[in-house]
Amino acid sequence: MRAKLLVLASSIGMLGWGAVLPYQYAYAADTRGWGALAAAAASSLFSVGALVAAPVAGRLSDRYDPVAVAVLAQLLGAVGVGSLVLADSTAAFLGGMFVFGLGLTAAVPAKQVLVLRWVDSSDRRRVFAYKFTGEALGMAAGAYVAGHLVDLRDPQGLDVGFLTAAAGFAISSLIIGLAGRGATIHPGSEIVASPAARPMSPLESMRAVFATPALRWTAVVTVTLALGFYAQFESGLPAYAITTLDIDTAAVGTAAAVNAIVIVVLQVIVVRLTANRSAPTLLMAVGGIWVLSWVVLSTAQFAPGVAAALFVTTYGIFAVGETMYSPVLSPLTASLAPRGMVGQTLGAFAALQTTFSALGPLVAGVLLGAGLTTGFLGLHIAISALAVYAAWRLRGALRRPQPGPATASSAGSDDAVLVA
Repeated sequence: MRAKLLVLASSIGMLGWGAVLPYQYAYAADTRGWGALAAAAASSLFSVGALVAAPVAGRLSDRYDPVAVAVLAQLLGAVGVGSLVLADSTAAFLGGMFVFGLGLTAAVPAKQVLVLRWVDSSDRRRVFAYKFTGEALGMAAGAYVAGHLVDLRDPQGLDVGFLTAAAGFAISSLIIGLAGRGATIHPGSEIVASPAARPMSPLESMRAVFATPALRWTAVVTVTLALGFYAQFESGLPAYAITTLDIDTAAVGTAAAVNAIVIVVLQVIVVRLTANRSAPTLLMAVGGIWVLSWVVLSTAQFAPGVAAALFVTTYGIFAVGETMYSPVLSPLTASLAPRGMVGQTLGAFAALQTTFSALGPLVAGVLLGAGLTTGFLGLHIAISALAVYAAWRLRGALRRPQPGPATASSAGSDDAVLVA
């Protein structure tokens, strides 16, 4: 029951992502008249807040109750995004966006640790899959509601998005707090039950995390798969569609909807079909799906009559890979974490993903702005192929004894031993 409540809370907590982020650039730059520089700075500060929050929240989740970390983080996010209703200056808006990113991302490793504490290892992939699907639905619902209610001609036109985000955080915090009452650590969850022997500095923590070869290759997989799709989902891909393929915005919206629908329809089926497959093998498959998606997308510019259909199809293909990505990567990362450092490890990987995803709009802007469409497409095919190679090296690393600090895999996590 606690896992179900956590999935529900995660879904509601992501309403703000969909209700605010797709519209904040135009709101800051045009509606409020603060200019493109301020709008870009708001996006950057949101990402900076996320980057700062993830490793800190992960560390706190190891040392303190992750329920409290998740609840307080989301309440902080609610204050940040709620304050944007009152923001009448560039500085106030930038500060609110920074705190918004801080609160939203700080809750992520805490929620992941809660899954590991409350769920038996045999069910973790399934629960992570439900959690990912719920978050996708939450983002889609937030974007849908805001899309019908936001008025970017009015200075108060995005207030409904800000208030939706704040309410989502508050309700999510309440649900997590209720779910955590009287909770005990699952008997099969020793990987998160023991704190580190002594406090470690952030640098020492990072050294401990990446002392394991398998974790280093997992980091490469995390970065390349993030760059190969998620970094371009909200910026590069729509920009390519509109500027190069001459596709209208309705088709872009349809593609995003198809992506969400495919995830919802296939998620449970894919988890069942892949239950006995090793995590590295599935991550190799995800990289291969990313490669296929970019190849299909590359053909669209040579077939303008069906370019829109190919673009929408590509988002559907990406979604198939997404159904394997999130349910597999988080449990695998946790299973390889140094003992007592699961939260810090998950936080470090979330920070990595956030950092490199933030580079996506910059890369797309430079290449597409310079007319280097072939370079844009070729780069992402190469990045996706590198993800396949990294996952293959990860599989080999998991077959060898792991040097460095004692890892949580010794606690018996399925993802640490399923390597064939």
